[in-house]
Amino acid sequence: MTSKILILDYGSQYTQLIARRVRESHVYCEIHPCTWTMTEIRNFEPTGIILSGGPASVTDAESPVTTPEILDLKIPILGICYGMQLLAHTLGGKVEKGESREYGRAEMTFDGVSPLFDKISGPVTSVWMSHGDHVTEMPKGFEVIGKSNGAPIAAFADEARCVYGIQFHPEVRHTPDGAAILNNFLFKICECKTDWTMSSFIDTQIQKIREQVGDAHVVCGVSGGVDSSVAATLIHKAIGKQLHCIFVDNGLLRKDEGKKVPQLFRDHLQIPVEMVDASETFLTGLKGVIDPEAKRKIIGTIFVDIFEKVARKFTNASFLAQGTLYPDVIESVSFKGPSAVIKSHHNVGGLPEKMGFKLVEPLRELFKDEVRVLGREMGMPEELIGRQPFPGPGLAVRILGDVTTDRLEILRNADDVMMQEIKSSGWYGNVWQSFCVLLPVKTVGVMGDSRTYENVVAVRAVSSQDGMTADWVPLPYDLLGKISSRIINEVKGVNRVVYDISSKPPATIEWE
Repeated sequence: MTSKILILDYGSQYTQLIARRVRESHVYCEIHPCTWTMTEIRNFEPTGIILSGGPASVTDAESPVTTPEILDLKIPILGICYGMQLLAHTLGGKVEKGESREYGRAEMTFDGVSPLFDKISGPVTSVWMSHGDHVTEMPKGFEVIGKSNGAPIAAFADEARCVYGIQFHPEVRHTPDGAAILNNFLFKICECKTDWTMSSFIDTQIQKIREQVGDAHVVCGVSGGVDSSVAATLIHKAIGKQLHCIFVDNGLLRKDEGKKVPQLFRDHLQIPVEMVDASETFLTGLKGVIDPEAKRKIIGTIFVDIFEKVARKFTNASFLAQGTLYPDVIESVSFKGPSAVIKSHHNVGGLPEKMGFKLVEPLRELFKDEVRVLGREMGMPEELIGRQPFPGPGLAVRILGDVTTDRLEILRNADDVMMQEIKSSGWYGNVWQSFCVLLPVKTVGVMGDSRTYENVVAVRAVSSQDGMTADWVPLPYDLLGKISSRIINEVKGVNRVVYDISSKPPATIEWE
């Protein structure tokens, strides 16, 4: 039987990280709300269970709970932070509010010998704490296996029942031995097999797609982005000519992308693409629009109208393919259950309901980094797989102010110069995103012996894992100098270049 870890989510900001670390060890896992019933847990047939951390206090009346019945499953359980406190509280121990919070780095000392801490760096190691409550009295059958200055019971275990609790977060990089501790739980305690691989995922998904679609046809909107490209490639492997890809050129793409993307699909992936040049329609709709949210709504509405008209040409199509990823699925249901939704499940502007389509979402079990691995496993070109994220509304949200043909030309050329230098310097793969923004201001400059009054371009480069937070990247001065010099000299209409050194938060990655 395939190894499966069930992660019950109690609202921790790190819950997705737990899943990523488990997947990195080639063990399959899923995150589900802590409101899951015992029937649902049994039907999942987990090899082991991880209870995540969370912001609540087990001493509060309305805090999320678990049931002692979970021990009846007789499978290993690991409680992390709130999960540990919940185990103590549920099984007859005692949890109290601490006099002070323990937040950030802490030194852990391990008491006794436990398989959970086998072969880590030493009896004392650095961990990442984030808690106010702490366990003051353990349930019957448990022993202390670790302590810190702020938590005398920082880790406990009932080795006979394979139930463990740790007050710190092993899933974050700030806990150097965290991966080893999680691996000990997976392999020494749960005895998981490393059977979660991209090769097995491809075979399984191809079979699932064929069973779902049958003889029907599928339409798929592609943009050149990683998610839609990988989804289309996987579906094409499964059903071949039953897939119809549609590429809408909205006139807001980077330089030559309207030609490059369909060409990449045809020449490298052998997937035909229905090309639609709708640039004039989009530019007309955006004329005079300044507000960024209004821009996004207009672009979304026009895209849905155009995509629907093209999709209706494929009369056999009854499915719509989407590059939905696992974070999208997780964020659709909060830890409190279906009644408290964090973010509605995304789709292409309501097209599935509007046209009566059923959805095909072959990537819905994957994280972004796993999608790239999947693409490489299928032999897709690095030009597609390694592509930096690009906003759906395109350059419209990188032009502050009115979107016109002339301003798009300036930004395209500046962005192209910047990208050439980023790639040739070897920095492209080291940043999450790098791009140019055209500002709605002009400044005085001197070119030759003449006074100029031209546009300002801002350059932005950030590092990130998932786009939720981001740090500005300290690109080398000589690289920034080359980018600035080339843009000013080669892009007509620009006489000043600035560099954005803002992180997210408080800024966002995009300017609009």
